[in-house]
Amino acid sequence: MAILNDLRLLLIGLWLGAAVYFSSVVAPSVFAVLRGFYLPNVGEIAGTLVTRTLSVVNISGFIVSLFLLVTAVVLGKGLANRSYWLELAAVVTMAASTGVGQWVIAAKMRALRVAMVLIDQVPLDDPRRVAFNRLHGYSVTALSIAMIAALIAFLTIAYRARLNAIE
Repeated sequence: MAILNDLRLLLIGLWLGAAVYFSSVVAPSVFAVLRGFYLPNVGEIAGTLVTRTLSVVNISGFIVSLFLLVTAVVLGKGLANRSYWLELAAVVTMAASTGVGQWVIAAKMRALRVAMVLIDQVPLDDPRRVAFNRLHGYSVTALSIAMIAALIAFLTIAYRARLNAIE
């Protein structure tokens, strides 16, 4: 079972690292670099790249969280332990946040982008652009919640693995 716990820690650590890297490096860099070329549709191009990358982060986070949930139930040791329930809550939160981020928020954003044709040419006060910007904020919040939940799950899994090693 130690190998399974190591695999669980590796997967959630890899996902958390990818999510942090995406949020702090990839997304801001794509917009900054492309804006340097002064293209008329830089927002559309950058948004398309970021959306595609974010979908990989969200879907992989959802899959990892499902794996963590199933393996937590299978391992099921320490059902009376608060750390077990904290781990489950964190993993369910991660699954919900990445799922909603991908299949609800991002889907609505894609539909709005299609309706606007070129987002760079739509005025900032246009209702579609306002809705898009609001959804963008929700998307950032959903990913942030998923990353915090992943960190809590990581720490809880590591804590429980250490306890099991001592026993």
